[in-house]
Amino acid sequence: MDNKPLVEKRADPWVYLHDGYYYFCGSVPGYKVIELRRAKKLTDLKDAEPKYIWSAHTSGPMSELIWAPELHFWRGKWYVYFAASDDAEVRDSKHHHNIFVLEGEGDNPLTAKWSEKGQVKTHQDSFSLDATVFEHNGDLYMCWAQLEPAIHNNSNLFLAKMKNPWTVEGKELLLSIPEYDWEERGFKVNEGPAEITHDGKIIITYSASATDENYAMGMLWAYQKLDLLDGYSWHKSEKPVFKSAPQNKLWGPGHNSFTKVNGKDVLIYHARPYTQIEGDPLNNPDRHAYAKYFNWKENGLPDFGEPGDKDQIQ
Repeated sequence: MDNKPLVEKRADPWVYLHDGYYYFCGSVPGYKVIELRRAKKLTDLKDAEPKYIWSAHTSGPMSELIWAPELHFWRGKWYVYFAASDDAEVRDSKHHHNIFVLEGEGDNPLTAKWSEKGQVKTHQDSFSLDATVFEHNGDLYMCWAQLEPAIHNNSNLFLAKMKNPWTVEGKELLLSIPEYDWEERGFKVNEGPAEITHDGKIIITYSASATDENYAMGMLWAYQKLDLLDGYSWHKSEKPVFKSAPQNKLWGPGHNSFTKVNGKDVLIYHARPYTQIEGDPLNNPDRHAYAKYFNWKENGLPDFGEPGDKDQIQ
């Protein structure tokens, strides 16, 4: 099967369905801009005209390595969460990425008036990125990846409620750390969370290990009726739920998002069409965005299948 990307050379793909349009964003090679595009059909995103809505500063903490933007709509306004650094080199945890937010006013985020709401301050001044937000019982929650200096790995997942879309408030739960072999290949990483609600459960997928063919997706879930900030509410899959499929010539799937096509659930993810990566995997642009339908098991948890299988959307 010839697996055609949804959008080429866009890692960390995010698709948001709103008022009949699919909105798309992802990490743009060069890592200096935030780009949005939209289309009435998911498969038309590849040909949709991109619009730059924000550019990196010339210096300072929002000047380099603009990674993994996510678009959300909350109480009448648009928000983009993204990670940025003050240094073009990945040097250390102190002078590296933090999470920032843009707010947009207008019906169409491609033409909205955007303003900077600044950095999302968390419990620790350390490497942080990949923020996603979701609503639960009327509250906005943020899940993100962050380095905790007391834990000897690269990044963990945290969860907290938000006072507003750019301010964390109250308890910050350490939700997940890399602990299994498949989460520690190359680097000890939990990152790229995405949330979906189904059958009374809050489900959070995430990505683990280095960004080469070892990259894979894990899953956490909790019953909606329980306290999401109580660590005992959460369950974690001991095995990856989505991983490389050499038989389909797609490797390192991850950093996913969710959408729907005609009422059917769709997984959006990035992957590489080969394993022989030239140079630093983070600087290699050949992670493409793909899409596939997925199903649900009798226990209410997702069955993602494998990259490039019969459910792939071309």
